Amino acid sequence: MSAAQTKPTACLALADGTIFMGQGFGATGQTTAELCFNTAMTGYQEIMTDPSYAGQIVTFTFPHIGNTGTTPEDDETGDPVAEGMVVKWAPTQSSSWRAVSELSDWLAARGRIAIGGVDTRRLTRAIRQQGAPHVALAHDPDGNFDIEALVAKARAFAGLEGLDLAKDVTCAQSYRWDEMRWAWPDGYPRQKDPKHKVVAVDFGAKRNILRCLASAGCDVMVLPASATFDDIMSHNPDGVFLSNGPGDPAATGEYAVPMIKELLDKTELPLFGICLGHQMLALALGAKTIKMNHGHHGANHPVKEHDTGKVEITSMNHGFAVDAQSLPDGVVETHVSLFDGSNCGIRLQDRPVFSVQQHPEASPGPQDSFYLFERFAASMAEGS
Repeated sequence: MSAAQTKPTACLALADGTIFMGQGFGATGQTTAELCFNTAMTGYQEIMTDPSYAGQIVTFTFPHIGNTGTTPEDDETGDPVAEGMVVKWAPTQSSSWRAVSELSDWLAARGRIAIGGVDTRRLTRAIRQQGAPHVALAHDPDGNFDIEALVAKARAFAGLEGLDLAKDVTCAQSYRWDEMRWAWPDGYPRQKDPKHKVVAVDFGAKRNILRCLASAGCDVMVLPASATFDDIMSHNPDGVFLSNGPGDPAATGEYAVPMIKELLDKTELPLFGICLGHQMLALALGAKTIKMNHGHHGANHPVKEHDTGKVEITSMNHGFAVDAQSLPDGVVETHVSLFDGSNCGIRLQDRPVFSVQQHPEASPGPQDSFYLFERFAASMAEGS
């Protein structure tokens, strides 16, 4: 192999001065972000297009990333939201009957940078031990890098604390959703006989969450993150869903928490939240959220439901968590992570208001947590 072939074409610079060199693919250029790692063995396209990853670069601990190519069916939103990716091996030619394009081409067309040839085990250990670092990622086919400038950019990155990113990834205007979960052999069917009217507040909603709501019998109207109490009630909903999303829940909560409080104070509507929606419901009920050391990102996270004792294998993606010690009277902890004991679910004692930290739509179990959508639908049926 010639020197030209082995010359690094990408550089990952951490704020502490640690440098990882590798082979770039996807788009060229530079970006800064918080670095996290994800332990999932599948779903790299869903991860890259999950709006909850805004402001983050993802290190994949599984080495075979890109081998099945990409397909529009797997997008969780229109374009990748994660700032970039770090992998052990650069992707080989894809091998899947579903592939429409190669991962590298897909990333390049969407302006996302990737680096391969990195010791991801070493990088993951550093993230676990030191917390999610601020980084700069650069891809230059000629291999020309100003290392000091990249480290300076990583150090200058402000981080996610205090950052409202939901406003950047929410929908621009309201729309109706009726697409249901994928089914062989016809793909995504349409909901033709909905039983419940649901307003979904989009803080960065994944498409598969909306599909699960439709599959549970819901006629879903999606509203932007800035939706007010009056905006929501103008649709005369049977229930309200608070979606996942990126950034600091306390920052997004500056405008979302007052809206949630109005729903709690002025209506008896069922409320269901996932991820960021879970965190902001907790804030509205009087609890607090905290920034985690390195967060939970993967598809093999065991979560226990207290009422049943059942353990679910869940998908996780969050860098903030609800502080269980801050839950006020009348708010019950329903789920807990078996990895570290962190809070993964709450409910009001006497009302159909509940939320979870995990992503039940991602089906890693494969369907251990789908009952949550059915529980939401049942609560609306009881109230009708």
